[in-house]
Amino acid sequence: MTSVLARDYGLAGPETKRAIDRGLTEADWYTSAVDPARLKELMARSDGRAIVDIGLWLLLIVAAGLLGFASLGSWWAIPAFAVYGALWGGAADSRWHECSHGTAFRTGWLNTVVYYMASFMLLRDPTVWRWSHVRHHSDTIVVGRDPEIIFPRPPSFFNYGLNIFNLKAGTFGLRRTVRHAFGKISAADLSYIPESERHKVVVEGRAYVAMLLMVVVLSAATRSIVPLLYVGLPTFYGFWLVLFFGTTQHAGLQEDVLDHRLNSRTVYMNPVFRFLYLNMNYHIEHHMFPTVPYPNLSSLHTEIKHDLPTPSPSTLAAYREIFQTLNRQRHDPSFELQGRFDGADYPPSKGGSISAIAESLPVHAVDDGWADLGSVDGFSEGSVGRVDVAESTYALYVVAGQFYATDGICTHSRRVHLGDGLIIDGQIECPKHNGRFDIASGEPTRAPVCEALSTHEVRIENGRVRLFVGGEQDR
Repeated sequence: MTSVLARDYGLAGPETKRAIDRGLTEADWYTSAVDPARLKELMARSDGRAIVDIGLWLLLIVAAGLLGFASLGSWWAIPAFAVYGALWGGAADSRWHECSHGTAFRTGWLNTVVYYMASFMLLRDPTVWRWSHVRHHSDTIVVGRDPEIIFPRPPSFFNYGLNIFNLKAGTFGLRRTVRHAFGKISAADLSYIPESERHKVVVEGRAYVAMLLMVVVLSAATRSIVPLLYVGLPTFYGFWLVLFFGTTQHAGLQEDVLDHRLNSRTVYMNPVFRFLYLNMNYHIEHHMFPTVPYPNLSSLHTEIKHDLPTPSPSTLAAYREIFQTLNRQRHDPSFELQGRFDGADYPPSKGGSISAIAESLPVHAVDDGWADLGSVDGFSEGSVGRVDVAESTYALYVVAGQFYATDGICTHSRRVHLGDGLIIDGQIECPKHNGRFDIASGEPTRAPVCEALSTHEVRIENGRVRLFVGGEQDR
C-alpha cells in the first residue's frame, strides 16, 4: 500500500502539474478576521527589540566561542562547542527567517546584513533560499510546489536521524552550492527563482566556496580542526536545534489544503525556547499574517485564538502528537491528523476573497473619470485604503501630507490587496510576501516583487479627495 500511495515531492514532476490543475498554486488562503486598526498596530516595526535579541544572540556566540577556545584540550571544550554550534548553526535559523521577511528590524539594511550573515552561518545560498521561502509561503505544504517540506510521506525516521547533524540536508546543500559556483542551477531551483535573480545565485555560490576553502586551507596550514570548529562544522553539529524547532511547524499535518490552521501548528513554549526561536512557535499566526513582526505574534495569537486549533500545550506534547502521527503515516501515507479544534469540525474557510482585511473606501461619485473619495479630513497621515471602481482596484496612500495612488493588487502575488499592507518609509509592503513598492513611483524596492505598479493621479479640490480612474492620465 505504501508504494502505491507514495507521492513525488519534486518540484518538476507529476504532482506539480496536479497542484496547478487543482488550483492549489498562488491560491486564496483562509485568514482569520482581525480588526483592521488593530492589525495595523500589530504590523508596526521597531529596531529596539531586534537589536536586543539579535545582539544578545551574537554575544552568546562570542562567549561560547571564547569558552571553547579557552578549554581546548580539555573535556570542557565539548559542552562549550555544543553551545556554540547550537547558537551558530541552530538559532541562526530563526534570525535568518525573520530577516528574510524583513520584519525583524524596521531599518531595511539591518535586516539585509543579518540575513546574509545568518545565511552563511547556515550555508544557505541567500538568493535561492529567499525565493524558496517565498514559494513556501505561497504554496505551503502543497506537494510538488513547496520546496521546504521536511517530511515527505511515507516519512523516513532514518533520514530524520541523519539530519540531526545535517548529514542529509547539509551535504545536499553543499553540493548544490558547488554546482551554483560552476553556473549550474537545477530545474527545481529554476522553477521559483526569477531569471533576473539567477546571476546572484552563481556569485553567491562562488563566494561561499571561496570562504569555505579559506577555512579548510587555514585548518590544513595549522594542522588543526579548530578553524573548522568555528566556521563550517557548526552548521552540521549545531543543526539539531533547527530540526528541533522546525519539526513542530508542519510535521504530520495536512497536505494540499488552503488553510494554515490545518497544515501549521502553534505550540506554547517557554521563554528560553521563544528567544532561541524568535516566537516562531506561533506558526499558524505567522503564516496567516507574515507582515506581523515576531515580537507581536503572541498578541496576534490573543486576537485570533478563538478561530484556531487548540495549541499544543508544550513542546513535549507537540512531539508526542507528531511522532504518533508520523508513525501512522509510515504505514498509511494518506493518514492525516484530525480533531485539532475543540469541536469535531473546524470553522469553515471563507474563501473566494482576495482581500483578508481591507474594505473598499466609499466612492461618492465618478465624474469625467475622477472618483470622489470624500473629504480630506477623513484621511489620516500614514493611512492606506482600498478603492474599488467598476472592475478596477486601487490603493490610496497618505504620506507626509501628500496623497498618492497606485494599482491596488500586488504585481507579484496577483491576488493580494495592498490596502492590507503597511507603509514603511514611503513604501508599501505587500501583506503576503513582504515585498515593497515605492509609493510615489510604483517601482519595486524589495524582493520578491520585480514588476512596478501603475500610479494614478490624485487631486485635492474644494477640500475633497479625487482619484483619476479614467485611464489615459495614468502612468
